[in-house]
Amino acid sequence: MTELKSKPKIKIFSLNSNQPLAEEISKEVGVELGKATVKRFSDDEIKISIDESIRGDEVYVIQSVSDPVNTNLMQLLIMVDALRRASAGSINVVIPYYGYSRSDRKARSREPITAKLIASFLEMDGVDRVIALDLHADQIQGFFDIPVDHLKADTLLANYFIENGITEDLVVVSPDHASVSRARRFAELLHAPIAIIDNRDPENINTIPETVIGNVKNKRAIIIDDLIDTAIKTQISAETLKDAGATEIYNVATHAVFSGDAAQRLENSPIKKTIVTNSIDIPEDKRFSKLEIVSVGKLFGTAITLIHNQESVGKLFGHDE
Repeated sequence: MTELKSKPKIKIFSLNSNQPLAEEISKEVGVELGKATVKRFSDDEIKISIDESIRGDEVYVIQSVSDPVNTNLMQLLIMVDALRRASAGSINVVIPYYGYSRSDRKARSREPITAKLIASFLEMDGVDRVIALDLHADQIQGFFDIPVDHLKADTLLANYFIENGITEDLVVVSPDHASVSRARRFAELLHAPIAIIDNRDPENINTIPETVIGNVKNKRAIIIDDLIDTAIKTQISAETLKDAGATEIYNVATHAVFSGDAAQRLENSPIKKTIVTNSIDIPEDKRFSKLEIVSVGKLFGTAITLIHNQESVGKLFGHDE
């Protein structure tokens, strides 16, 4: 007689966007990465095969929707389809960086809400749960009708300053009015006041705002944002804080998109250190001497373990959700 199993086996698969982080997560959970092959046809179509049985298993797929964004998104959708057709018990996607998240509302007429479109794709594909990190806007969780575990990296990033003894004379700075709530949360972790750069045109490199709301003179200023793309806004913020009398300037963000010459821009700016996570795999040619990388591998690994054990992920935030 066949023995009944009380709990499904856990399997973790990694696609191509962030293999080093996937290896960290699997090590934290205590299981080896599953075997899968990602190939391309001559016309660039993606072909994926799962090289082991996953029937009835609780499967986690790790994929950042980062550069090349469309390729990585298609890999994820194709992988989910393969898992569903191979009779996976449940399909959970771990998205350290959720691409297209900046299109989260209609800012003007005739614009798409692409973040919602991606959510619809994932649900129609058969995903049972999403585990994401520092979404560009919290309301993206509401774009899904399936469970979404929205992890935060702010505690890990704040610990960088605590562990390095950078705790005196701090002020947390929002680079524009849109990031004030994020700055306030980060400031609470460091028991610091906040300031706001009155930047009405964040992407115009020729305009350095003259007004900083709050006191930054003779302070160590920490610029906080969810991602760094071109780094133009960050550079403008650093120049503004320098002119306003900040003694040291730090730059903190979860997602290091680093498009174009962003790395060089940050290296040549008045910023002393740029602290990011490894939610996006940063290639060697985009790393620079002022860059510090904080790992989120343990955070994701713990979240997966809690979910598998049917425990509250709210423990990661110091409370029960």
